[in-house]
Parts: sequence; C-alpha cells; structure tokens
Amino acid sequence: MPGLFTAIALFIKELSLLVSYVKNNAFPQPLTEEEEAKHLLLMAEGDYNSRNKLIEHNLRLVAHIVKKFDNTGEDLEDLISIGTIGLIKAIESFRPNKGTKLATFAARCIENEILMHLRSLKKNPQGRISP
Repeated sequence: MPGLFTAIALFIKELSLLVSYVKNNAFPQPLTEEEEAKHLLLMAEGDYNSRNKLIEHNLRLVAHIVKKFDNTGEDLEDLISIGTIGLIKAIESFRPNKGTKLATFAARCIENEILMHLRSLKKNPQGRISP
C-alpha cells in the first residue's frame, strides 16, 4: 500500500509541474530527431530519465491539441491532465520501426484520450463513474 501512495504523490508532483508549464507557457523545446531517437532507444533499455525527457519535451503538443477542445466547456487544466495521460501511453507504446513519427502517433493518442473522456462525460453528465 505505501508504494501506491508514493506513486500517487509522484504523479501529483509531475502533474503540478505540468500545470505550471502550461500557465507560464514555459514548455521545453521539442527534441531534435537525433535526440528523440537516442531517448527512445534508451527508454527501450529501461532508462526512466529518457522516458521523462520524451514526455516533458512533448508537452507542447498536448497544449496544442487541447486548444482544439476549448469549446467543450471543460476545464483546460483537466483536459491537459488527460491529454498528458494520452502522451504517456503513446510514449510507452511507441515503436519507431513502424514508420510513424512519435509526434504523429502521440497526437492521435492524446486526442483519443481526450475524446474518451468527453464521451464518458456525455454518458454520465455528473462526471461520476457509475458503479
């Protein structure tokens, strides 16, 4: 059980960092193709820091995609959090040998994560998950 609380605390810490990035428009610049390839390779070998670097340097993509959903009436910080979950899933499941760029793959995953959230809100307008 303590491991769960540690994981939740770490997630909240990373999420607050993300929100501060968004509010201050202080996103790191995207990685070059060479840097991205290097970090993808290192991440595949289990390097957690490379995974985090890929996430951080693609946050700008999340913010860009969230802007498309500005007219939904949902809190932008919530959508950014959900989009970031999509980004994390994309980075963890991305396979460079498939012939798609990471940004293209991640954009689709981010958008899908946000759309799934919006659909779930339509099904349950109170925003609660029914038992």
